[in-house]
Amino acid sequence: MSLESPPTDAARSQHEQLALQLAREFLEEKRHERRWRMGLRLAWLLLVAVGGWLAWVQHLPGSSTGAPHTALVEVRGAIDADTEASAEFILSGLKNALADPGSRAVVLRINSPGGSPVQAGIVYDEIRRLRALHDKPVYAVVDDLCTSAAYYIASATDGIYVNRASLVGSIGVLMDDFGFTGLMEKLGVERRLLTAGAHKGMLDPYSPLKDSERKRAIAMLDGIHAQFIAAVREGRGERLKENDETFSGMVWNGDRAVELGLADALGSLDHVAREVVGAEEVIDYTPHENVAERLAKRFGAAVGEGAVRALHSLPKIR
Repeated sequence: MSLESPPTDAARSQHEQLALQLAREFLEEKRHERRWRMGLRLAWLLLVAVGGWLAWVQHLPGSSTGAPHTALVEVRGAIDADTEASAEFILSGLKNALADPGSRAVVLRINSPGGSPVQAGIVYDEIRRLRALHDKPVYAVVDDLCTSAAYYIASATDGIYVNRASLVGSIGVLMDDFGFTGLMEKLGVERRLLTAGAHKGMLDPYSPLKDSERKRAIAMLDGIHAQFIAAVREGRGERLKENDETFSGMVWNGDRAVELGLADALGSLDHVAREVVGAEEVIDYTPHENVAERLAKRFGAAVGEGAVRALHSLPKIR
């Protein structure tokens, strides 16, 4: 049986210092946790306030002078749900422009290579509905590009005006992707795709393309193409001079587009406002994602990332 000697003063001092250090670290961790909670609450309150302010700003009336004018709505860039050329943005501007008693007509100034046929179809249908509802014309003026889904939208208007060097048309539909099966085989990578449903893995880029899947995909594209063709025929009517290449996906310059009835005449925004609409003053109704909204989105992403880090740093019981 051995007896342990009592701890020395030095040992007791070390133990006390260690305990004090652990207590300090614990308190600091708790303070850090409280700060994060308060910060997250303030951040959410700020986001709610910014969201309310943006909703209020979005419903403010346009900057019309009340005098007769030509209303402008820009359609720029890819037409997609997440861009400023989405159906939501375009139609927001279009509705405000047509509802303004001072607007004599609306001009969609287009510079777009196209994009989503769904977004274009929504805009097409709404242009035709809103034109009839407000009894005001809607025109399209083309800058550099008005192709594919952008031309889908333009064909719904009362008239399309182009520059000689504008590129117009591309009335077709495509689906592009990549196949990696050969590369995977060289690298010795095995694809394991499990599906419930015979065609659930259709067009998977890591699996060989079956002939039956190719036929189904082409049939789907043909169906969308037929909708596109029907919309152009309905919108352009007898002005369209069809030939074998009209709906082939071909692109034409402005002069040729006028000859083919894909466009009505050469003309710029100022020309259309002055000579066609008869209201030379142009007021822009294009909605834009403002600085506050962009900051709110970025701030929200930063807060979310910080919250995740904070949660990971909290003490865990295992």
